[in-house]
Formats: sequence, C-alpha cells, structure tokens
Amino acid sequence: MTNSSFHRPVSAALLPVLVATIAVFPLQAQNGSVSKAREAPSARVVVLPVALYNAQANVQEASDTSQAELSTQVLTAKLRELLADQLIAGERVAAVASSPAAMEAAARQPCNVIVSCVRQVAKALGAPWVVMAKVSKTSNLIWLFTGQLIHAPTGEIILDDSTELKGETAAMVRAGSRIFAERVARTVRRGGTVTNFPNHTP
Repeated sequence: MTNSSFHRPVSAALLPVLVATIAVFPLQAQNGSVSKAREAPSARVVVLPVALYNAQANVQEASDTSQAELSTQVLTAKLRELLADQLIAGERVAAVASSPAAMEAAARQPCNVIVSCVRQVAKALGAPWVVMAKVSKTSNLIWLFTGQLIHAPTGEIILDDSTELKGETAAMVRAGSRIFAERVARTVRRGGTVTNFPNHTP
C-alpha cells in the first residue's frame, strides 16, 4: 500500500475520546483538500478480504490470521449496514479475484494486496469503487490497520488511512475497521468527495 494520510494511535481506554474527537475535529484528507465528485452516490463498491502482514512482528503466532478475518468481518458488515445493496463482497468477489485475469494482474500474489488486481476485480463486477485493507502486527500489543478506497477506473486513491491499534487486539481491530468503513461510506455517498466532518447520514 502507499503512504498513509494520517496515523492515529488508538487505545481501549481512549476509544470514547477518539470517537468524540473524530466527531468534532476535521481529519486531514489525503490530498489536503476536498476532492471533486467522481461517481453517482449509488455507485457500487467492492470490498476484498483484509490482508495480514506480520513478517516484521517480534512474535508471529498462528492466531494472527484471526485478526485479519475479524477485520474483514467488521469492515464488510459495517459497509453492508451503511451501503446496503451497493456493496459487493464475499463469494462473488472471491470468484473474480481468483480468475486467470486477476491472477495475471497480481503476478501470482494475493489479489487483495495488489492495486492493479483489485481494480481488475472491481471492473469485472461493474463497480467504480474498491476497498482494500490490511492489518499489520508489530507486537502483541501494537497493530496497524491500513485501508484504501480506490477509484477503479482511474486508479486514484481517494482515502488512504492508517490507524495504530494499541491495547486489547480484537477490540482495537474492530474499532479501526469500523471507523474506516464509516469514512468509506460517507465518501461514496458523496460521489467520491472526501469530507472530514462526520454526520448522521453517511
């Protein structure tokens, strides 16, 4: 993934403060300015499974994969809640991501970590938006959630967010995934216009 636009530490004790802060203070957009609308608010969105990066962790455990699976579940469920039938996920996405065309675009690497591959999947499914994300492990107490919203026709990265997760791992993975999903839904519903002011209507 490319450089992230912001890097927020999150801890379980400070989560209520984090949510309150996000609701009051603007977060910096990727390009530092408000972007122009690119698609209809009802445009389709593809989300791929969240990838796991733990090669640099001081301790690697078999249970690490469960955090990527948890993030996928939370991210997909929240996007489904906010975007309903606009979201394309699950088996349909998996089938296209494992197709020969996608495998070629990914150069035989996992599709969900290669931008050209996720764009190929979105194109095949008729969606202008595609979401890719990863959870990276530094230690048992520090993880990083990174997510991108990509405009598939152009390859432009509209959102490129990173959140440092400190504390009880599962709770923080849930929080980071949910916060990113809310930003994605808000941006899609505004046609790709990035806003850093949350409201009650995504």
